[in-house]
Amino acid sequence: MRRKLMTATLLMAGLTAGVANAAEIEVQMLNKGDKGGMVFQPDFVVAEPGDSIKFVSVDKGHNAESIEGMLPDGVESFKSGMSKDFVLTVEKDGLYGIKCTPHYGMGMVALITVGEPANEDAAMAVKQKGKAKSRFEEIFAEYEAAK
Repeated sequence: MRRKLMTATLLMAGLTAGVANAAEIEVQMLNKGDKGGMVFQPDFVVAEPGDSIKFVSVDKGHNAESIEGMLPDGVESFKSGMSKDFVLTVEKDGLYGIKCTPHYGMGMVALITVGEPANEDAAMAVKQKGKAKSRFEEIFAEYEAAK
């Protein structure tokens, strides 16, 4: 009996080890931040598979939505509720493009990089609109410097 209990304990410890090492990274959704108005702060996040990105609704009227063409293969698109906190657990390597639906044209975008950037070319080729285009140019420069 004691041996079975020890085996079960070791098995559970092994299964939860990956979860225990996962980080939760907070991204604030703001009307005004360090880089101006209508921003995710930070707007560039480096994460590891299994990490959770928590989008915190500091100011009302924002959400977090995936950008078409800016997700790793096999990752389903998502869209959080308006003015609601949202947690995205990143499991697959690649780049994740995020926008605030109502403020996308005003440049409220973010980029999450996870592990190896398998979809880098596709994500960087997505045409952005309005101020999102110049914000992504800045974010991708930060991404390139971090590689």
